[in-house]
Amino acid sequence: MRNIRSIIASGLVIALSSCGTSVTKVEHNPAVPQTEYAASLINSYVPSMQKGYKIKIGVAENHADLPQEGFTIKRKGKTINIIGNDASGAIYGANRLLEYYKLNGNLEIPTIIVDAPEMKIRGACVGLQKTVYLPGHKVYEYPYTPENFPWFYDKELWIKYLDMLAADNMNAVFLWNGHPFASLVKLEDYPFAAEVDDATMAKNQEMFSFLTTEAAKRGIRVIQMFYNIILSKPFADHYGIATQDRNRPITPLISDYTRKSISAFIQKYPNVGFLVCLGEAMATIEDDVEWMKNTIIPGIKDGLKASGRTDEPPIILRSHDTDGPRVLRESLPLYKNIYTMTKYTGESLTTYEPGGPWGETQRQLSSVAPIHISNVHILANLEPWRWSSPAFVDKAVKAMHRVHGANGLHLYPQANYWDWPYTADKLPNGERQLQIDRDWMWYSAWGRYAWKSQRDNDNVYWQKVLADYYGTDTLTARHILKAYDESGEIAPKLIRRFGITEGNRQCLLLGMKASQLVNPYKYTVYEEFYQSCGPAGEKLIEYVEKEWKHEKHVGELPLDIVDQCVEHGDKAVAAISNLSDKITKNKDEFERLVNDMECYKEFAYSFKYKVLGAQQVLNYKWSKDVEYLKKAVPLLEKSNEYYKKLAERTKDTYLYANSMQTSQRRIPVGGDGGKFKTWEEMIPVYEDELNSLKSNIVKLTSPDDANSKNEKYPKAVNADVKLISNYKTVTLTKGAKLFENRDEAIDSLAPELEGLKALVLNRDTTRIVGGKVEFETSKPVKMLVGFFIDDQNKFASPPKLETDATGNEFGQAEALITNAISMSNMPIVNIHAYHLNPGRHVINLPKGIIMVAGFTATDLKIRDAKLNGGSNEVDWLFMK
Repeated sequence: MRNIRSIIASGLVIALSSCGTSVTKVEHNPAVPQTEYAASLINSYVPSMQKGYKIKIGVAENHADLPQEGFTIKRKGKTINIIGNDASGAIYGANRLLEYYKLNGNLEIPTIIVDAPEMKIRGACVGLQKTVYLPGHKVYEYPYTPENFPWFYDKELWIKYLDMLAADNMNAVFLWNGHPFASLVKLEDYPFAAEVDDATMAKNQEMFSFLTTEAAKRGIRVIQMFYNIILSKPFADHYGIATQDRNRPITPLISDYTRKSISAFIQKYPNVGFLVCLGEAMATIEDDVEWMKNTIIPGIKDGLKASGRTDEPPIILRSHDTDGPRVLRESLPLYKNIYTMTKYTGESLTTYEPGGPWGETQRQLSSVAPIHISNVHILANLEPWRWSSPAFVDKAVKAMHRVHGANGLHLYPQANYWDWPYTADKLPNGERQLQIDRDWMWYSAWGRYAWKSQRDNDNVYWQKVLADYYGTDTLTARHILKAYDESGEIAPKLIRRFGITEGNRQCLLLGMKASQLVNPYKYTVYEEFYQSCGPAGEKLIEYVEKEWKHEKHVGELPLDIVDQCVEHGDKAVAAISNLSDKITKNKDEFERLVNDMECYKEFAYSFKYKVLGAQQVLNYKWSKDVEYLKKAVPLLEKSNEYYKKLAERTKDTYLYANSMQTSQRRIPVGGDGGKFKTWEEMIPVYEDELNSLKSNIVKLTSPDDANSKNEKYPKAVNADVKLISNYKTVTLTKGAKLFENRDEAIDSLAPELEGLKALVLNRDTTRIVGGKVEFETSKPVKMLVGFFIDDQNKFASPPKLETDATGNEFGQAEALITNAISMSNMPIVNIHAYHLNPGRHVINLPKGIIMVAGFTATDLKIRDAKLNGGSNEVDWLFMK
């Protein structure tokens, strides 16, 4: 480090004289605001420090060969020099000095400390999103207004948040919004596209400039995220098109508008980077590549050229619902400064043993991109209780390096992403708790290990931190830390072994229905998640089948996991109980933490007994012995008893379980209309399942066999719609041909569908460009769409909410009738219903071979028509 010299002219000198605690500023250079900020950090602790020290903060003169953001701290007697490898490094050096002082109570640091971060980008995100959709808008569409986001205009809150990030050695803040441009810039060619009035636009621009300036003082870069392709609502209304439509083609108009929006943004905010999400609102990889190459990159270059700039601000390519390696490969020749980002373990925190195909994608990207960022995303399985396990975080960050090759971290809030900046805690007098106040340890842990993952005896550090926060002794703090670490295993283990998905559509801590445990595939298991987000193991349905077939088990087993989680819950509660008398600071927060540990315990017990009950139902599947069903009843009753205790614990302590309160959430039940977001609301759902099981047991054992197999289903009646698209129709019946110039004909179909007027589509057209169905209706109607169940690319894929945010826009996410139509030389068909209101509609069908079975207003029963040769599944036992 011989080439490091402290440049006092570019920093600050703080002298702690022996005769007082006043700060003497020798000099500083206003051109280096980061050193001024570093000095302010130390200055805030000066009154309590030893007297007689002199602390100098500077920046290395020659830093070309030094690690970015690193620092050197030298001590000689009572003189301490903090020398940043760059301006940001000075802040992190100050942080290290303060960490030593707070842990040891003195400034007698080693004579030299040299350090630099392992993760090159270390950032957290703020979502300018809401828990519900705005009227007339779709998902992610939230203009920046005081009504939508009053907190966005709170400068004190932003300062508090940025200070927290800086203290945790973070260097980036990511702002997530579907289409931020129409709230932050006005376009000459499309003045009508702005989503806010002129006064709000001016206010937004002032706030955004304030934010970027204050962030830069703290060594933090602002990075704006946006989805593609989403348009502003005024722009879309002006041209009579949708704000977003996954299945529409790219047009010159929407490309030009987006390109000019990006260019204007670059010119207005020169210090901002971009996080680009190509997936969710575009359907094909080809479109993703074209959009990146011909719209996004040219828009950025236009803005740089208009500003007279020759630098390239970072573009972070989010490898979500796209082929990240391909997009990167084709984009790098056009723009060199592209980083990549991939979700760590999906939209939940599931493991510190990731791998599988998602891991391979991570490795491909990290081997090429200069910075590859691991995104700890959404945390759908951790909402809403407190979770901050340093042991888990430490091992997860090590896995990011070792398994994925990541050298960057992008961190979501621990819970309540959609309700930023608040937690779900129910406080007295309707007050709301800030996430950064409650979840400070979450940010601190990830920031600490993102800086350096290899640390020895780190429990001592956390014990001192917790002792200081709660005003207690380190022995008590050790118990609190144990509670965090024990409870920290529960949600990750349960979601990776029993979850339908790792994503937003499942709220784990509301529980799962027994029918979802005995037949998860009916609810569209996200298999990629199981392949990549945890160690090998078995689902419950697989485990029971192997037991009956006497086959060897592999990896994590479901019954072992529920036993482990109960043990974790017991240990967490035991560790934190009876400590209240030893807490002198933040006592209210401590009591809320204790309650959360109790919640985890009750949940673990409830979940265990539901799994044991489901196991017995699956035993019935293989044996057809009703005695197994009878054994299931007391187990499920016990599960519900624990769940009621959980509901009692949460009804006065939590406003809700999950912050996504829309129809995108489907597991354990749909969140339509903001319903089923509390444990109390879920009690009747679980009781109904149990009562249905009891009723079906009676039917199975009654002499008259009340569970008749000759159940009648309501027959669909053709709705009176005016078809505007130029399609021929054919009556659905055996022998009907649904494709132009093709011989494939219907062999059999669910009886309730017979007689509907199906559309005759062209297979080649729908396969290459998709299909468009335009019609008018004077009454509510359901358009019945058939998806061929096959994983070949030539067939259209049914909606997948993990990658298609609007996949349930019309209530079409789940199949209405499975195994509903059988055709010669074709896969079996599942029928999905698109629920549409009166009016004129244009529905773009996804690319691929697909069918439209017709239109009806009849309420059809959700069921399996079993035209695939019958089904042995037993989830029907939980239905009336």
